[in-house]
Amino acid sequence: MKNVRKEVIVFMILTRKSVELLAPAGTWDALVADVESGADAVYLGGKHFNMRMHEGDFNFDDALLKKAIDYAHAHDVRLYITLNNLISDEEIPQLKEYLQYLEEIRPDALLVQDFAVLELVHELGITIPLHTSVMMNTHNEHAIEKLKEYGITRIVVGREMTLSELALFRERTGIEVEYFMHGDMCISESGQCIHSGVVFGQSGNRGRCLKPCRWAYELIDEESGKRLDENGPGPYKLALKDMCMYRAIPELIQAGVFSFKIEGRMRPAPFLRRIVSIYRAAIDAYIEDPTGYAPNEADWKRLYDNRARDFTTTFAFGQPTAKDIGFDGSREPRFFSQAVKEAGFQDEILKQERPIERENAPHRTLAVRVGTPDAARAAIESGADVVYIGGEAFRPQRPWRLADYAEIISYAKEQHVRAVLNTPRTTMRRECGELEQFFSSIAAWAQQPDGIMVSNLGSLKLAQTLTDLPVQADLSFNLFNHLATVFMKDNGIVQACASLELSFEQLREIVESATLPIEVVVHGSYETMICDHNFPAMSLPQYNELDHPELMDRHYALRDTAGEVHRIRIDQFGRNHIYFAKDLCLYPYLDKFNGVASYRIEAQDETPDYTALLTKTYRAALDRLADGKPALDEADFQALQEAAPRALGIGTYRFRESRNSI
Repeated sequence: MKNVRKEVIVFMILTRKSVELLAPAGTWDALVADVESGADAVYLGGKHFNMRMHEGDFNFDDALLKKAIDYAHAHDVRLYITLNNLISDEEIPQLKEYLQYLEEIRPDALLVQDFAVLELVHELGITIPLHTSVMMNTHNEHAIEKLKEYGITRIVVGREMTLSELALFRERTGIEVEYFMHGDMCISESGQCIHSGVVFGQSGNRGRCLKPCRWAYELIDEESGKRLDENGPGPYKLALKDMCMYRAIPELIQAGVFSFKIEGRMRPAPFLRRIVSIYRAAIDAYIEDPTGYAPNEADWKRLYDNRARDFTTTFAFGQPTAKDIGFDGSREPRFFSQAVKEAGFQDEILKQERPIERENAPHRTLAVRVGTPDAARAAIESGADVVYIGGEAFRPQRPWRLADYAEIISYAKEQHVRAVLNTPRTTMRRECGELEQFFSSIAAWAQQPDGIMVSNLGSLKLAQTLTDLPVQADLSFNLFNHLATVFMKDNGIVQACASLELSFEQLREIVESATLPIEVVVHGSYETMICDHNFPAMSLPQYNELDHPELMDRHYALRDTAGEVHRIRIDQFGRNHIYFAKDLCLYPYLDKFNGVASYRIEAQDETPDYTALLTKTYRAALDRLADGKPALDEADFQALQEAAPRALGIGTYRFRESRNSI
């Protein structure tokens, strides 16, 4: 008789412990409501260092935090504390004290965004488990492998991930996954919206978002200014509806989601009691009898009838469409702000700031990010020391080919200019696959680039695994304090770009304290948000890229009620990059930016001629500084303003600080 080898198959048998229902609390009454309604875990914030800093009556002081932990644990409920905003240097002493206090009172985990927290947890010997906040924008498996090295035990995945992608992600990494399944959602990729921080000095990455995504906009043709959406669905084009996955409980569980997260730390107790109890009943019913499960229609009606905004499943089952946007604004519960004119040269504060006190290099480095080979040549010929090439290509431009890289790298070397490969700011499964092949091919190139610029930990890990090139960090790392530079340096990064939400005072502290060379953007157009939505398609009934692919090559823009025009650029991955109306211009203030490792011009969307003008103007100014002369040349500044395709301004540098969280 033949021996028959039995194959061992691992089954996923559901139990009450298979899924965690995670509820929010902003007050003690809300905490009690969550626990009594069946939450397995509750997340809440202290009075400092969290993403809900607007409401003074919400969040828990230190004494109440301890009481909350004791109460939750007495009812066999886990309690997580949000420490999930960006931290500025002036906040670090208080952050250390706060972490030490949290170590004493022992919450079950901390939700974190800033790399500084990871550094301090290591430095202070904090033993509380760490979960990444959604604001860390974790969206590829390579980033997970890096985060595991820092003791991360759970991630909140990016909201742009479909359930099918999430299931594969979970299978490949083995990490515990938390997923937002009910409540208010951002339209922008997490951590990639800086509109509120630049315009109001109140950063959404620091818990103070004034929600410009909830403003009214017109869709226009950028070149002509003509309105295109007269017959469109409405003006609130970025107003994403609230997430509701009630009717998709089975899909969530079978995708491997462990923690089902409800958003709503500003919601009152009765509102949360209803939502938590309804989801508790649904999850329990499915676990008890998966094959016989069906949504409870009476509970669904209670949920639907008491909704704030209308509902959507956002990216869970694919690309959102117009049905996922609350175009008419009728169910918007609150407008936090209204559109305003962006700052021009309101520079009273900046003029009063003392210059950065750090030694300058004999030659000041000028870097230019370009979008095309012709623009790269223009920058090289006009005095750039570094060109950033590749990355996103904005239609109608096409992505860089291998031949384009070879040509520009060769030309740059002839001119003694460094050519650094740029990479996409978002790298989900498709982008990672392309980068793996791209990076693997570099060793065989006839001439090597001088480095790689990456925008997330996953791209960093790929670049370091597949190449021997130096790697630097781009804007998406949201560098906000000098401790984050320690993290970056420890992980092999050779240079980092400072956040565009920093005030000059906060930037100065980083440059003076950092252990890593710091790059600063001094001129150019820059994104207010990066979104995985197609806004022209949502607003234009006739939009059909299959019948009319040329529609994707048109330059669209959003015009707000203050008359400011925000360009939309569509990249090769279909993402919409929304830009500020005014370009950043720090030309008159270069003498304050001492000790900066690299002065950067953002010219990714500019013509070769304008790229050349920008590069020549800043090259001459930096050379004058190096010679001990004033940088500002009034005639050059006037020419710069006259040639600019958009108005110029100083962005967040008009503020004394990006408002803090203490």
